[in-house]
Amino acid sequence: MKNILVTGGAGYIGSHTVVTLIQNGYQVIVIDNLSNSKAAALERIEAITGIRPLFFQADLRNCNILNEIFLKHQIEAVIHFAGFKAVGESVDKPLLYYQNNLESTLSLCETMNRFDCRNIIFSSSATVYGEGSSEPVTEEAPISASNPYGRTKLYIEQILKDLHQADKRWNTQILRYFNPVGAHESGTMGEDPNGIPNNLMPFIAQVAVGKLPKLRIFGNDYPTHDGTGVRDYIHVVDLARGHVKSLQAIEKYPGLRVYNLGTGRGYSVLDMVEAFQKASGKKIPYEIVERRPGDVATLTASPQKAEKELGWTAEFDLMRMCQDSWRWQSQNPNGYDTDESNKSYQPSK
Repeated sequence: MKNILVTGGAGYIGSHTVVTLIQNGYQVIVIDNLSNSKAAALERIEAITGIRPLFFQADLRNCNILNEIFLKHQIEAVIHFAGFKAVGESVDKPLLYYQNNLESTLSLCETMNRFDCRNIIFSSSATVYGEGSSEPVTEEAPISASNPYGRTKLYIEQILKDLHQADKRWNTQILRYFNPVGAHESGTMGEDPNGIPNNLMPFIAQVAVGKLPKLRIFGNDYPTHDGTGVRDYIHVVDLARGHVKSLQAIEKYPGLRVYNLGTGRGYSVLDMVEAFQKASGKKIPYEIVERRPGDVATLTASPQKAEKELGWTAEFDLMRMCQDSWRWQSQNPNGYDTDESNKSYQPSK
């Protein structure tokens, strides 16, 4: 397989995966409506790889554009990142999340089926694991979700499972990520959230660069070594490599497969603050506030299945994650917002 369609390929994880795919010799076609990403990421991909990816600025629910892409480019596999992803917003706007995330996936799968392309890698999430799962979490742990965003991931997983059950020609790899952090080592690509960051690492980075006054830590009374929540953080480049390994494994492991992508190691919020201060040389002021509803004390992955079947293992440690995040944030304090390519990067014809 050489021609790969990446949905949401201008986003944080998508753009890093596009770089890794290109570096491994794949022909990459990107579709992204840029609703929560920036065209400048595609310009940076070209700067890093020397190759300009084919880009279609469109919504996945636009069947005419999807038909055109599959007709012209002989797509052999799809890596599906596209979708809204803010937990808080999903609680406030559940219909928006169900309409966008589910309808776009249905449109994509219908088009794939029509063009006899039945190889898909789906960007799922550790949010599908229910509370009370034993640690570290394996792929067989009970699944549930406490918010509409997580439920869209669950429902899409089920849609893909049902497709495979109905037609065994579907080869589906479901990748459940834990907490992606870090940035490309060049410092030219990284996470650029809209508004106040929802995730810990970009929040810390924006405090370090002076964009935000202090970090808010939600609770310090959890049953952990320092009272703050513990999570499994994984470098976004390790995650990107996981997608390439998954793509390469489809022929060896056809059918339906589910994999955790994490390090198997947990770090608390205060561990992250301390590591980032060392990496950046900046003091990170913080305040303790009340717990957020639905947050669990610890959530770490068992990555053994991915290690065994995909031949994949996370390589970068916590200090490298922090160093790369700081390099990106310090070189791009306003993210991609000042990049002229946001205006000039033209979609493919």
